Amino acid sequence: MRKLIVSVLTSLDGYYEGPGKDLSSMPFEDAFNTHNLKLLRTADTVIYGSTWFEHNWNTWTAVAADESANERDREIAAIVTSIDGVVISDSMTIDSDAPWAATTRVVSREDGPAAVSRLKNEGGGDLLMFGSATTWNPLFERGLVDELIVLVGAKLLGDGTQIYSGSPAGLRLLEARVLADSELVELRYDASGSEDRAS
Repeated sequence: MRKLIVSVLTSLDGYYEGPGKDLSSMPFEDAFNTHNLKLLRTADTVIYGSTWFEHNWNTWTAVAADESANERDREIAAIVTSIDGVVISDSMTIDSDAPWAATTRVVSREDGPAAVSRLKNEGGGDLLMFGSATTWNPLFERGLVDELIVLVGAKLLGDGTQIYSGSPAGLRLLEARVLADSELVELRYDASGSEDRAS
């Protein structure tokens, strides 16, 4: 069975989006992309919410077309624009002529957990999610998230969207380290027993 890994960047006070869902206030650093590339290299499917999917696709499509982009970012762009994607959404549809139509499918929020469970039971690389707490929180509560990676940035936002809003659950710390050449602290947790450790 392959793993579902969720990776999310938060402020020190636990927000993954700023007020008004503004991402520009988040503590992004260059090491963030290096971290994401490492995860993408071991994955063969990315799970998205609809907002994050469009943002991610548009960002990395622009990078792919930018001849001045560095080698690392061009590798991320190549993976993001070719890897299989599953969008969990009740509002998004994919036109047959969309550039992502060949690699991406949409499932409803109701069917999302079952779709992820089926994918986990197939062979292949990891399933990967970035951000999108409204999408990964319900999967976590169903016991479908195997590993949760939280990157904590050196910033206090004071308001925004919280990383988690579900039922209380325990985690087991696997690793804590500062990412090279940054102030981002990576916290890796085993989430596979979250249902059993709920309190």
